[in-house]
This record gives sequence, structure tokens and C-alpha cells, in this order.
Amino acid sequence: MFILRPSCLALAAWLAVAGLPATLHPAFAEASGAGENAPADAAPEGRATDAPYMAPLARLSAILGSVHFLRTLCGDPNARLYRDKMTELLAAQKASEADRRILVASFNSGYRAFESTYRVCTPAARLAVERYQKEGSSLSREISARYGN
Repeated sequence: MFILRPSCLALAAWLAVAGLPATLHPAFAEASGAGENAPADAAPEGRATDAPYMAPLARLSAILGSVHFLRTLCGDPNARLYRDKMTELLAAQKASEADRRILVASFNSGYRAFESTYRVCTPAARLAVERYQKEGSSLSREISARYGN
């Protein structure tokens, strides 16, 4: 069974404690070589792993995309932090290219879900941020507890 790397767990734990979902932008360039230095038990470049932690990581990525969009829309000066944390999560995970694409697509899907709905920051948008941050924190703790060493 493939276990999350401690660096990924540390990031997930940090996100949970800080209450910060990470973020990417739909225009995120896949500049880093995700397949480089991949572990021996990772899936080949063209195939996604069947690792049980991929579903919660994909959900976390979608939450991060949603929160990134909403925090940016609402004028949060630290909104870019969410994108940066998603980038760190991708780097720490060192997933196969296929898994990386799934996580990036999940982030982008979360971003676009709110982009298509909100044009201005509203009380409902702020409430969505609050709820997603809680879910992201809970999910980060669950990932760490369930799949950590």
C-alpha cells in the first residue's frame, strides 16, 4: 500500500491547524516535473493510482480551488496563499503525472464552480468560504490520521 509522504502529511496537518485550504488557479501551469523522483510504488506516468487517499485529496483540492476563488473575489489580500499551498501539496505528494492531473483538475473544477455563480462577493460567498474551510480542515485531519505512518 502506498503511504502519504511525511512532508505531505505535515502540510495537511498545517492546513488543518491553520484552517487554510491551499489553492491553485485554473491557469496553473504544470511547470514542475511531478513524475520526476516518483517512488517505485507509484503508478506509471500514464495511469492514475488506485490509492484510497486520492479521493479525499481530490476533494481537498476542489475545496482549495473554491476557497481560492471566493477569497480572491472577496478581496482577501492573502488569497494567493491558497494557490501557493496547493502548489506545495502537489510538490509534497510527488504523485504520478496522472494523479497530479486529477488533483489539478479537481482544484480547477472547484474554482470554476464558484466562478460561474459569483461575480461579486456576497454574504453567501463568505458563508461558503467559512463552510469550505471547516470541511477542508476536517478532511486534512482525516487524511493525516487515516493514511499517515
